[in-house]
Amino acid sequence: AAINAVVDTIQETLKKGDKVAIAGFGTFDVLNRKARTGRNPSTGETIQIAASKSPKFKVGKAFKDLFK
Repeated sequence: AAINAVVDTIQETLKKGDKVAIAGFGTFDVLNRKARTGRNPSTGETIQIAASKSPKFKVGKAFKDLFK
């Protein structure tokens, strides 16, 4: 229940456009991707890729150092 509450809070905060930082663990943020031109790999046809938002996680230094 506690983990579900933390995940729900992170999701709600990111949905508002805010950043979530957990000391010693990492930072959750929203990445805004611009619209761009891409290519369909099977046909080679040029396509337009719409702008989108995507969640992003950056591992904190203390957490990353545990695996050195």
